[in-house]
Amino acid sequence: MSDTIEKVKCLIIGSGPAGYTAAIYAARANMSPVLYQGTQPGGQLTTTNEVENFPGYPEGVTGPEMMMQLQAQAQRFEADIRDGWITKVDFSGDVHKVWVNEEKEIHCDTVIISTGASAKYLGLDSEQKYLKLGGGVSACAVCDGFFYRNQEVVIVGAGDSACEEAHYLSKLCKKVTMLVRRDEFRASKIMATRVKNTENIEILFNTETDEVLGDGQVVTGVRVINNKTNEKHEIEATGFFVAIGHKPNTDIFKGFLELDETGYIINTPGTSKTNIEGVFVSGDAADHVYRQAVTAAGTGCMAALDAERYLAAKDATFEVSTSSYN
Repeated sequence: MSDTIEKVKCLIIGSGPAGYTAAIYAARANMSPVLYQGTQPGGQLTTTNEVENFPGYPEGVTGPEMMMQLQAQAQRFEADIRDGWITKVDFSGDVHKVWVNEEKEIHCDTVIISTGASAKYLGLDSEQKYLKLGGGVSACAVCDGFFYRNQEVVIVGAGDSACEEAHYLSKLCKKVTMLVRRDEFRASKIMATRVKNTENIEILFNTETDEVLGDGQVVTGVRVINNKTNEKHEIEATGFFVAIGHKPNTDIFKGFLELDETGYIINTPGTSKTNIEGVFVSGDAADHVYRQAVTAAGTGCMAALDAERYLAAKDATFEVSTSSYN
């Protein structure tokens, strides 16, 4: 082995609630975890202003503050938190190989993947502006809907997730306007029927977002366009929700790990195990159902425990095999 290759007992790819929780558990188990934070240290929560649904924060907490606290907690137990991101992996052999920033090579006994998923957005300049300002653009109704109680909001999307989120918002908001690009839903019939039968949800078919309107700080409305007639009109709203899907950050694992059609890593039910021994997954890289900080943290714990048991079993097997020669 070259001197330039680092040997690591437990490598954690990605940060956020899943990665940092895995690091806390792995460090406390004397696994000497090394965590690379990735291109977005702290994950999606770093773009969230207020987090009010994570246990232990009765007054709420900002997303960036929570991630800083989780990182500090992991470092308290001597987890090695590093800048940089994994650009290539090779899980084809007995040794799990990864490359950092396309240069540094690391050989790992275990790997915990917590690369998360990225919400898809429309890509409008105005949308991105208010997203970055934290002024009314969101991709998570469960996370942020509470802040729009008794207000009017707009949601974009036509699938099951969009219908679920619109229905969730309808319980909190005075009115929900749903923008559907085509003349029908992509969602299942039962989900589409549910939103159609909800009194305070207005559905605009053949309608797309032309621009998110605001006062420079917060969203005040949405200008929409009918893609059949080209007519435009404005809708007053304080919140703009985008529910057009997520893309799991798992491209570098293609060809090694089993992925579903969207790219989510397939794990053995009830565990964090993947199809490769010694490689585990946590958080939104595998979870396309719940996608919450608390569930991500829970699977980070699972991944660290699974990795610890894997190493213990491997060490026990090695001890038995070597003792047979004595």
